[in-house]
Amino acid sequence: MRHLFRRKTSRQIAKDRLKILLISDRVNCSPELMELIKNDISKVISKYMKIDTANMEIQISKSSPTLYANIPILDFNK
Repeated sequence: MRHLFRRKTSRQIAKDRLKILLISDRVNCSPELMELIKNDISKVISKYMKIDTANMEIQISKSSPTLYANIPILDFNK
């Protein structure tokens, strides 16, 4: 449980930014828009359950526009 409140390392922040940049480049979507989408999804889901937003991944497939979300659930009872 402590890991939830631990600050991200510079390495982890850079890795997250690179992921967002690569995903946004694939679908011609700005990194800012991808981050807004991720934040909106996490806010909505957080109303109903506790999730691990630090390890949450959002991807958009370019071939057939599809949104994929990998959202680790920590607890169903909020």
